[in-house]
Amino acid sequence: MPRIISSSGTVTDIEVIKKYFTSEGAVKMVANDTGIDFDSLTNGNYKLLLEPIAYLTFQGVFMSMTAHEAALYDQVLSGGLRSKMVSLTHQNLPLSMFLETPDLDFPAWSGSRRGRVSNDQIISSLGLGIVRFNGAPTTPPPPVQTSVQYRTNTDVITSVRLSTSTAITPESPASVSFHILGSRYTVSNIVIPEGDSQLVWVKWRTPSQPQTLSIQVNSSKGSLSASSITASIVDLNQNTPPDPKATDRNDSFRQPSIPSYADKTSASWGIWSAHWHEYWVWIPKWRWISTGPDSGYWVDNGHWVDQGWWEYTWTGYRASLSATQSISPDAKSPTTVSDRIKSGYGIEMDVSADVSSNAPSSHLTGAQNAVSYFPEFNYRTYWRLHDLKTSGLNADFWLKTNDFSTYQSRVHFTPIWYPDGSYTPITHVLDAWTPDGMLTLQLQSSITISDNLFSDWHIAPLK
Repeated sequence: MPRIISSSGTVTDIEVIKKYFTSEGAVKMVANDTGIDFDSLTNGNYKLLLEPIAYLTFQGVFMSMTAHEAALYDQVLSGGLRSKMVSLTHQNLPLSMFLETPDLDFPAWSGSRRGRVSNDQIISSLGLGIVRFNGAPTTPPPPVQTSVQYRTNTDVITSVRLSTSTAITPESPASVSFHILGSRYTVSNIVIPEGDSQLVWVKWRTPSQPQTLSIQVNSSKGSLSASSITASIVDLNQNTPPDPKATDRNDSFRQPSIPSYADKTSASWGIWSAHWHEYWVWIPKWRWISTGPDSGYWVDNGHWVDQGWWEYTWTGYRASLSATQSISPDAKSPTTVSDRIKSGYGIEMDVSADVSSNAPSSHLTGAQNAVSYFPEFNYRTYWRLHDLKTSGLNADFWLKTNDFSTYQSRVHFTPIWYPDGSYTPITHVLDAWTPDGMLTLQLQSSITISDNLFSDWHIAPLK
């Protein structure tokens, strides 16, 4: 096998590496070790994903890791691995293999083949190779996401990633400007070490009217992950359930499956800072002082020069979202039991959402919206919004007042025709924003329906 990872004393040849892994002998070895028939392996239904592995001793422990594992481990250590082994973990190992053609949702690497690279660049694109057989088609990665959806009247965070191939220092820091609805928001004094990156963000409030707007972003240094972002501002308060009637029927109703939407309950990001590490060096300047034809002495008229360097520190932040939901019968229901109701009566829904974080308040928001969906509408078509009862990182929600309630109660009325059994609404907790995106969580809880409200009423002639 050819050498895969270069070192100070050896240089690798990517063409030799490609020739080896696409050779019949190497592929037959893979087929034998995996138990896959050679003809089946090479008929175009399979691809080989290659990841070089480096062996190293770090903090007294012998380890082996791929480029992706090294980048993820460095994130956990807040740059601790990179600071000690940058030439291996953030240069020679990740640049030993990369794609020239996009495949398996990994992009082709278009950056430099020399120099140091960031954790994000490694995780996205480096330290891997793919062997295709019999003209198997490539599967290009999805396009870069440059659009986002926000809700009206909501505090949001819009972020981009700033990357640099050369160090950005406090002597000449970078700035990033966001142009939103005629206003300019500028983030200044950004410093980033050579070959690394950082999220840069702005917190702003969306307008009260639905609309689509373009956010333009520019930077004084480095390169941005997006220079234009299309933001769709939507109003959720437009599909409330219709007025329930005592004559409503739905004889064909079948209990729907409860949908499961993607949650994002944690986020991580960080900020680079830098300080000057002094390293004073004496620069000599010798001069001969003559005291006679054959005598004299040397004098050093040199001076001290600070040949120090900038040392960078990564401060990492994290945030997590947790939430609970409780359902109870409408307090005005004539027959109330904590865990059951009769169909036709209303339910009250309360949601608590907590954001925990080690970041400053300027880095995040609490949950600001909660939307509930109901089984009688197959968890779509209609929904009911919640009002914020308590705002902030520890937010509480309750249903908006029901326009069809005689008492303007904060309830949702179950349909009179709903069959006996479990009644399970779901609620999406939304708009807990961080620089790493929105935290969101789906909640579900149940109440039992037994009988209907007609059994509480009796009509008889006056005697």
